[in-house]
Amino acid sequence: MMARDLQRDVLEELRFEPSINAAEIGVTATETVVTLTGAVATYPQRLAAERAAKRVHGVKGVANDLEVRLSPHMHRPDTEIAEAAVRTLSWDVWVPKDRVQVTVRDGWVTLEGDVDWQYEVTQAGNAVRHLTGVVGLSNLLTVRPNVVPRDVEKKIEAALQRSATVDADRVRVETVGGKVVLHGTLRSWAELEDVERAAWSAPGVTSLESHLQVVTSDFAMAAMA
Repeated sequence: MMARDLQRDVLEELRFEPSINAAEIGVTATETVVTLTGAVATYPQRLAAERAAKRVHGVKGVANDLEVRLSPHMHRPDTEIAEAAVRTLSWDVWVPKDRVQVTVRDGWVTLEGDVDWQYEVTQAGNAVRHLTGVVGLSNLLTVRPNVVPRDVEKKIEAALQRSATVDADRVRVETVGGKVVLHGTLRSWAELEDVERAAWSAPGVTSLESHLQVVTSDFAMAAMA
């Protein structure tokens, strides 16, 4: 795909996304990678723009350089954001109690601590990223390994085989302690994200190293198989 065609398609997808104002977003593209520039009103909009770009056929990488520019009524002191984050996490049934520490600086939230499952890491991030005044998030929560690595590998492979959206034969899974390493060639960002989500869902996974590639042409897929 030509760079200008990819740029056009991403711009159209951004305009199609109802949660963002595409008029404030600029897009540049190579044949496979797009860069988003400009400004959005909230941190969730920044994430939504990135997801929209990844949905476009032919996109293999996204550089998200969007700036979050809060309107005056959206600004909150760091203390208020931190208090809201602590309350939100304490009310969330999926986040373990007293295991997550919150730090806020200039609207940027950092989460630290350790949990037992990756879904708890994800849920903690989801719980605070939509709070008013948040301009960014560093989710530094870690998962404590508590299972045998080979069991983790088997569980991930079984999950991929059950998946209706993933060609499991094109994915190779390796485990090193609590670390999972993924190799393979996939047809879309959506399929890649489904594979990574399955890997993170296994108990005991502490980190993920992904060497998955998105290859959009059938000819290229056949050549790399």
